[in-house]
Amino acid sequence: MNHEQQLRDLLDAVQRGERSVDEALSLLRVAGSTTKSLELDFATIDHDREQRCGFPEVVFCQGKTASDTATIAEQILTRSDRVLLTRATKEHAEAVQRALPTAEYHERARCLTVTPNAIPLLELAQLGQVAVVSAGTTDLPVAAEAATTLRIAGNRVTEFCDIGVAGLHRLLARIPEIRSANVIVAVAGMEGALPSVIAGLVDKPVIAVPTSVGYGASFAGLSALLTMLNSCAAGIGVVNIDNGFGAGYLASQINQAACKPRP
Repeated sequence: MNHEQQLRDLLDAVQRGERSVDEALSLLRVAGSTTKSLELDFATIDHDREQRCGFPEVVFCQGKTASDTATIAEQILTRSDRVLLTRATKEHAEAVQRALPTAEYHERARCLTVTPNAIPLLELAQLGQVAVVSAGTTDLPVAAEAATTLRIAGNRVTEFCDIGVAGLHRLLARIPEIRSANVIVAVAGMEGALPSVIAGLVDKPVIAVPTSVGYGASFAGLSALLTMLNSCAAGIGVVNIDNGFGAGYLASQINQAACKPRP
């Protein structure tokens, strides 16, 4: 059966009431996902990522040359209105900004962003509410990566910094504000207790992010990771060590689902 006949059958099924409009849209996204990649000598650009997953392909800069990174970003922007680059060094930033003058380098987050029509990132972030909570100041690079990821995807973010369990009163004082978010990203190194404490005080999903911050026996974040995986508090999901991007991406999906009008 050719593509045109498949499309005709799908539309007929919608007309007969056998499939919903949402089902048809989902099938069309999958059907169109096999023809929109661009092969370069050093990378294959997935132009259809946004249609399938809701956000364009993200560039992980670590291990890439500065010039290759800039070329990939340019190519993504031929089919998308925004791009996010993570784990970017100043060298990556300089190359990307030469090619794309509107690119913004977020040094603490180690991210580069290009937004639609160069809209400031804070103005772009208007949907729902996500709380990004960091235990200590040394956890801020990972927390900032999560917040930057959330904002370029259009999510409103409130950041709560340096309120870990070593000074529990600081956290408790902010719980009413944190509780108002649709989803919470909790970033902590050392023993990694922060997500468990938060999850015991709120009725929202908590995404736990262990960081590699800590003394020798923290094993570069392994101790925090195991604490979070073994949490006795319910409602916690855990991403990999230092994976602020992964936490931000997942939190964006949860927040945007929470903001969709219910039928």
